[in-house]
Amino acid sequence: MKDAIELLKESEAMLEGHFLLSSGRHSDRYFQCARLLQYPGRAAEALAPVAKRIKARMDSGELVVDAVVGPAMGGIIVAYELGRQLGVPAFFTERDDTGAMTLRRGFWVGKGQRILIAEDVVTTGKSSMESARVLEEMGAEVIGLACVVDRRAEGAPVSWPLYSACQVTVGSWDAGDCELCRQELPLVKPGSRKF
Repeated sequence: MKDAIELLKESEAMLEGHFLLSSGRHSDRYFQCARLLQYPGRAAEALAPVAKRIKARMDSGELVVDAVVGPAMGGIIVAYELGRQLGVPAFFTERDDTGAMTLRRGFWVGKGQRILIAEDVVTTGKSSMESARVLEEMGAEVIGLACVVDRRAEGAPVSWPLYSACQVTVGSWDAGDCELCRQELPLVKPGSRKF
């Protein structure tokens, strides 16, 4: 069984350069997890260790997961695959025409329902927090965050237990303090979120 880093490399999903992240920060690496997740077998393999850790906690009674919710776009396949492996429903939040995160398409959560949020990559956790806000306003309880790649800066907080397939340290800068901008390297915005 290959680990997540091997699978990311094999899928050409780990890119190097000068990237504008959906958080607004700049980075020297970008994880295009869609290139990994396009292969169902690789997606299942990359997320199997994450599902195994969560399932062990579920089996011991330490954790209850009623559903997995992924923020669109990057979290949709991750949520689906984790839901499949955990045996729970999986769906997604998405942005409306104003850019606000919403729960649509007939999806709903009930009061007290315990939700695991799933992402492809966690940098600041902004999309996860936006999704959590929507779900909590509907009465649900967010009990954890799962992802393929945890690329948070050291010590960057997340409000819930985090289950990742891999943790990677990369260069990350505020736009006004970017080393790569000072080197005048071309900036690329590969993500899906509009600013």
